[in-house]
Amino acid sequence: MRFRLIIYKQTNQIPNEIKQIRLYVMRALNEFLANGDPMVEEKLKFAFYWAASCGGCEIAVLDINEKILDVVAKADIVFWPVAIDIKYKDVEAMPDKYIDVCFFNGAIRNEEQEHMAKLLRKKSKVLVAFGSCACDGCVVGLGNLWDKETIFERAYFETPSTKNPESVTPKTSVRVKEGELELPEFYDTVKTLGQTVDVDYFLSGCPPPIPCILQAVEAIFNNKLPPKGSSLLPNKSICDECPREKKDRKLSEIKRIYEIDDDLKTCFLDQGVICMGPATRAGCGAQCPNVNVPCTGCDGPGPLVTDQGAAITSALASIATDLKVIEQAVDPIGTFYKYSLANSILRRRVIKK
Repeated sequence: MRFRLIIYKQTNQIPNEIKQIRLYVMRALNEFLANGDPMVEEKLKFAFYWAASCGGCEIAVLDINEKILDVVAKADIVFWPVAIDIKYKDVEAMPDKYIDVCFFNGAIRNEEQEHMAKLLRKKSKVLVAFGSCACDGCVVGLGNLWDKETIFERAYFETPSTKNPESVTPKTSVRVKEGELELPEFYDTVKTLGQTVDVDYFLSGCPPPIPCILQAVEAIFNNKLPPKGSSLLPNKSICDECPREKKDRKLSEIKRIYEIDDDLKTCFLDQGVICMGPATRAGCGAQCPNVNVPCTGCDGPGPLVTDQGAAITSALASIATDLKVIEQAVDPIGTFYKYSLANSILRRRVIKK
């Protein structure tokens, strides 16, 4: 399209038609500056937050590789502290439900994380528990085997490398010459995101499987999300994805992985090695069994499973030649509840004082 520029020396020389066109253009320009191009579909607003977790979920977002370009073409990232310079006050200033989708990774270990969970719930239309820590507590949740006092005692006094002659431990507030410094309160109990606020969807995994992240994003863009409360992982177990052959399933002895001569094709349970596959939701494509490592359960409880540890204990008991075989399991809490203690029926150890 080409335009011809006509210069009039005086305003009264401008034809009425040109005046109308100029008025229309000015209005359109003002509208564009205020609201964007009306012919271009408005982009969604995404947010990412990292609470009590290792940070692997943040990396998983980038592990979608060049697909990240498709995401930013359709969505603006308005909050992502690990990647962009934005402050909590900026989120607090946002209108309620301003964020279309927030991917919240990490468990709730302290006061700050609980505050951000509640704030982002208020500011987001859709809140996704992203990763095992947010969904089930993950390894962070194993802290529920102790309380704050015991954890601080270990971290700040008992470890061989710690030198703390003044017996300093974290305080929520301390006065220094420059003023008052504050730290968030460290909680006794690790909570999941769903135990803290209302969650719309769950995308578990340590980190979430990349294909499932892409499928979730596509579902968001195409307005094809499942009913609220759904998992965004497949509705089946790891065993359904595992290529290893199931045989007689008789468990007479429990062994560690280094104690067997793995034939690389037989189910680990048939070889006496604990595998969390029967109690774990699919989605990763059985990545660990495919590289000859038993499933550890990071995708969280399988479909219709309330308690992942109880589910695998029941599965093992159903194939054990003697129930006492189960007692051979080394570190049952760390094995059966590695990723889900905080979201289990047990939830935490009761500590009497």
